[in-house]
Amino acid sequence: MTYSIEKVTTLIGAHRYGNNDCCIAFLLTDSRSLSIPEETLFFAIRTKVGDGHQYINELYLRGVRNFVVETVPADWQERYADANFLKVVNTLSALQRLAERHRDEFNIPIVGITGSNGKTVIKEWLYQLLSPYRKVTRSPRSFNSQIGVPLSVWLLDETTEAALFEAGISQKGEMDALQRIIQPTIGVITNIGPAHQENFGTIEEKCREKLRLFKDAETIVFCADDEIVVKCLAENKPKGQLLCWSQTDDSADLYVTNITKNDTTTDIAFIYNEGRKDDNEGTKDDNEGTKNDNEGTKNDNERRRCFTIPFIDDASIRNTITAALICLHLGLTPEQIAEEMKKLEPVAMRLEVKRGRNGCTIINDSYNSDINSLDIALDFMHRRSTRYNDNANSTYTLRSTLILSDICQSGESPDVLYKRVSDMAVARGISRFIGIGSDLCSAASQIDIADKHFFTSTDEFIASQLFGSLAGEMILLKGARKFGFDRLSELLVRKVHETTLEVNLSAMVDNLNYYRSLMKPETKLVCMIKADGYGTGAVEIAKTLQDHRVDYLAVAVADEGVTLRRTGITQSIMIMNPEMSAFKTMFDNDLEPEVYSFRLLDALIRAAEREGIMGYPVHIKLDTGMHRLGFDPVGDIDKLIQRLKSQNAIIPRSVFSHFAGADDDSFDSFSAHQYELFTLGADKLQAAFPHKILRHIDNSAGIEHFPERQMDMCRLGLGLYGINPRNNATINNVASLHTTILQLRHVPAGETVGYSRRGTIDHDSVIAAIPIGYADGLDRHLGNRNGYCLVGGHRAEYVGNICMDVAMIDVTGIPCQEGDSVEIFGDNLPVTTLSDKLGTIPYEILTGISNRVKRVYFQD
Repeated sequence: MTYSIEKVTTLIGAHRYGNNDCCIAFLLTDSRSLSIPEETLFFAIRTKVGDGHQYINELYLRGVRNFVVETVPADWQERYADANFLKVVNTLSALQRLAERHRDEFNIPIVGITGSNGKTVIKEWLYQLLSPYRKVTRSPRSFNSQIGVPLSVWLLDETTEAALFEAGISQKGEMDALQRIIQPTIGVITNIGPAHQENFGTIEEKCREKLRLFKDAETIVFCADDEIVVKCLAENKPKGQLLCWSQTDDSADLYVTNITKNDTTTDIAFIYNEGRKDDNEGTKDDNEGTKNDNEGTKNDNERRRCFTIPFIDDASIRNTITAALICLHLGLTPEQIAEEMKKLEPVAMRLEVKRGRNGCTIINDSYNSDINSLDIALDFMHRRSTRYNDNANSTYTLRSTLILSDICQSGESPDVLYKRVSDMAVARGISRFIGIGSDLCSAASQIDIADKHFFTSTDEFIASQLFGSLAGEMILLKGARKFGFDRLSELLVRKVHETTLEVNLSAMVDNLNYYRSLMKPETKLVCMIKADGYGTGAVEIAKTLQDHRVDYLAVAVADEGVTLRRTGITQSIMIMNPEMSAFKTMFDNDLEPEVYSFRLLDALIRAAEREGIMGYPVHIKLDTGMHRLGFDPVGDIDKLIQRLKSQNAIIPRSVFSHFAGADDDSFDSFSAHQYELFTLGADKLQAAFPHKILRHIDNSAGIEHFPERQMDMCRLGLGLYGINPRNNATINNVASLHTTILQLRHVPAGETVGYSRRGTIDHDSVIAAIPIGYADGLDRHLGNRNGYCLVGGHRAEYVGNICMDVAMIDVTGIPCQEGDSVEIFGDNLPVTTLSDKLGTIPYEILTGISNRVKRVYFQD
């Protein structure tokens, strides 16, 4: 659907500057995600961490002509004569108002889903269950925020027959706006747990806030066995019909009579009490009551239905029962539900980046194929496709290949649908298109990319010469489930060590935004990615941080900075430990060195003068008590100023120091002394120069503990990676080290395990061998039952000496089999548990993970 700019102006109550008539099809809040500029309306939203007004000129140069703003550029008539500026009081409110008015155009079932966990899973499974029978629009990924919800609702169009939208909140008062936008006819609450509890006094308070989504819902779906939800519903007395399921109450709308777990599947038997009534209604005496009971039993047997799901975990069982009840309410028959339930696929809620064969990079977003998620994945790919050309001393875009299957149940004709796909692919610089499926073969002429290839099936493509020739390119996999793109991924991804370090980029961004929320809007941010991004992989971390516009990246040595430049990182980069032999390398790659001594300062000045360089930015380090590196802020400062002012080759861009104990309250007085010393030296340095010299001393702990000492810039290190130096639970784990069980062996009492026979077995045991050893970064001191990992959530102690490549663990009494996953550290076993056990710090654990351990990056 499109809206004229005139209608949009009216709907959001804006004052229009400009007279360019046009139609709006796409809404944009992030300038990096631009796809079709001529039909895009950009909302310049102000947040704690950024201001969209800063990107108006960039977007105008890229073809955008329609902007919703709070402040109109003063020179708009001269610079942007052919643009429209819609001025409003609050751009976020305007975005929400436009989505709300758009929602008013549709009289269809709208399912609004909220809860602590399972929102995305239930939404995606409902989509899988309903799509064969009607055209469904749904939220992309986890678009459930104050910005994500209006962007999701905007996706409704004339073909939509039902819609599924998530709503997530993190504090009181947020749900009211989401309710007005979604206006659900059917409300679903998944469950209520401790997630995102920090801004709510009690779990009940959070539940009541979430239930505000259902203010005007016709039907509310919930589990009657969830006591908190039942209690809050009783207190709120919502207008809508209550539709519940239960494993204990046979009067529930859907009564689960039996759950049978098999090896890989679960059978769920239930009775659907459509239009339920009081079981005792109409009974006249005990005999008749007995007769009715017998008839009821007979009727129950006749009404009992069953479906089978390809999962055995409790969360999946709960989520599929909720989905089944919603489908029944929407008119699907038990037979239709049973047919689709057995086809359910795991929800791929994360987009993975892996190293592929022949120098390829594989972005795997398969099993999630629709036009909206394709746009998101193409955007993600485009941001990561830049590389550096040594010969030309410039960057270039890596060859990008899209492998796409037919998009099923889109509701559009193939020609219209794949013309949209083509436009998206062209806008994001796709150089090669590979289409798989009969629809794509038929619509091949709609793909406006010269290098295009089409195959009727995945097998045909795998058998082709083209498949074997893929090399040195970035490949995006997007496939509908029936095309089995998991096989493509397995064949394209380079076979490496089974032990993997999984890096959650979404969690890292959440951590970044948490620390930004503690900082003043004008305070700049340096993100530390030295030691290969604290072991997580600096390149992918840097790309993500650059996407989120941090002000500086910081690495230890010049070689680390060069690696970033060659992979397309253009952000300012500090070198914290510059080597004198690397000065020219730094100059050639725009790397800004730290300067901590007169010897280094003089050598740097001479090197810059030899190259004819003037005004090269450097960062001055003061030693305020750490006594590691740095100038004395009292004794050295006058000489430092004199030397800096006596030349023109370099200029101080910033001055900084390190807190020695911001993570420990017992050192607060020493930290205050450090701050005073630093301020004294930094102020004297600033007074000697006319330009602004940025000052920074706060680190991750300091941002939380000393917010008044933010100065001009802060440095974020360990907190970015999910380890809070202040020991609170406000940030998310980022890195998880996993391996698999290679072999299970029954070892009788009296035997020994491992080298030097150190692992004595005192009872009959089951021992698992796992492919991780001290060469991978698993510390030998954890062996001989000094440490443990997790298998299926159960503790499994390390038995015997840890070997170079293999460790043995005791899995006696733990249900497991060969090939099962083992968590060395991660979400359930924090890396701090290992570091505490070893008497060290988390830095050492993370940076000690070997390069042979495959890094897998994903985004929720």
